[in-house]
Amino acid sequence: MSTIAPPCNPEADPRVKAVFDDIRRTRGNDFINNLWPHLAFDPALLEEVWSDVKAVMATPGEIDPLTKEMIYVAVSIANACSYCVHSHTAAARAKGMTDGMYAELLRIVSLAGRTNHLANALQLPIDSAFDASADPT
Repeated sequence: MSTIAPPCNPEADPRVKAVFDDIRRTRGNDFINNLWPHLAFDPALLEEVWSDVKAVMATPGEIDPLTKEMIYVAVSIANACSYCVHSHTAAARAKGMTDGMYAELLRIVSLAGRTNHLANALQLPIDSAFDASADPT
């Protein structure tokens, strides 16, 4: 159950409509997923979050769009965000993620979780070879 009811007609607010129109244009379809109407209770927050999502996820960069989505899935799993796991798994599949790739991603997430827990429990010192600020000479 949501902690806030989305506005009944969010696009009645011109700021919200502008964001929704940009989401549609950027994604190339008319689908507005549940995150956006729920954020529309605060148009400034909606604009800020969409601006960040668009800048990172929809703007070409050094990381290809499928890899970005798979990273988002991994972080969503680690953060226990069921909504985000579903949303970004669907986006990754739409960008070409296969069942085999998904299985490998889950293996990586599972392994990272396990070894992270072990490293935290052991309170390991950082190897000097991993310290980017260390003098290599």
